[in-house]
Amino acid sequence: MVADVELRELGPPAFAHAVPALLQVYEAAMEPPPEQLPGRASVMKTHSRHPGFRSIVAVLEERPIGFAYAFHGARGQWWHDTVSAGLRAEGGRAGARRWMTDAFEIAEVHVHPEAQNRGIGRAVLHALCSDRPERTAILSTRAGPTAARHLYRSCGFVEVLEEFSFPGSPDRPFSIMATRLPLTGAVVPTPPGRSPWWRWTDSR
Repeated sequence: MVADVELRELGPPAFAHAVPALLQVYEAAMEPPPEQLPGRASVMKTHSRHPGFRSIVAVLEERPIGFAYAFHGARGQWWHDTVSAGLRAEGGRAGARRWMTDAFEIAEVHVHPEAQNRGIGRAVLHALCSDRPERTAILSTRAGPTAARHLYRSCGFVEVLEEFSFPGSPDRPFSIMATRLPLTGAVVPTPPGRSPWWRWTDSR
């Protein structure tokens, strides 16, 4: 990972405050239609109020260049219920119980294109999942041979649902990937803490 990159954990209020800056990373990495960004901002702020929320931001020269966040999955959450139903339909109740009963659900992992292929995504993902009480971690990523999918596999994730379509997006298949915690795969350790100068690192 780039030596000057700092990894910082943001508490829910600080994360919600930082959403506009983090959306710039999301927009550069994902290239969504501009009209979808307000809705994404709203979703991210709502997620910050879920139980067990954690976010990690990679900061370089006073600006975020990557981030990830996740939370404890629970019934009543749209993604949790949708994926649980898919797992039950695919492999019965045992598969859903194995991966969803005590899951750390990873909602977003993004690195700005200018900073990709430098180990930042791996470092952010490991920091996000370190010392978690949950038994498993689970996420969705676009189907197909992507760099993100390669990263997740190298950290121990395996495909538990292939070509899965979420309601409303039948033409955009996803792969649901999960692993037992802690993650595998080497990563350069980065000391935790708060930047003394970045205004979004107050996690109170």
